[in-house]
Amino acid sequence: MKRAITLKSAKTTSNKRIDPDNPPWSETMLGPPVLRHGRGPQKTPTKVLTTVRLDADVLAFFKAQGSGYQTRINNELRKVVAKGMPGRSKQARVKSGRTQISKND
Repeated sequence: MKRAITLKSAKTTSNKRIDPDNPPWSETMLGPPVLRHGRGPQKTPTKVLTTVRLDADVLAFFKAQGSGYQTRINNELRKVVAKGMPGRSKQARVKSGRTQISKND
């Protein structure tokens, strides 16, 4: 239902009372404006923004465990790095089309 639009101006009263328990806000009461931009400096070492392509089932596994899946993926990758990820064998590189031979071979 549409409301009727009237051209009458609103009634103005000159007897405005100021409630002492609820005074109007002033600039001094509000204080200076607080502006927040982004997260601010990180407490831990800064991480690098990157894009990684993962298999759908791997990503679904981590997401199924709830929020924080990116942190869990990072922790698992960190474990692999700590173990010392073994290099690919010469035979595996040849099969994949890469014929480079590293100094470790």
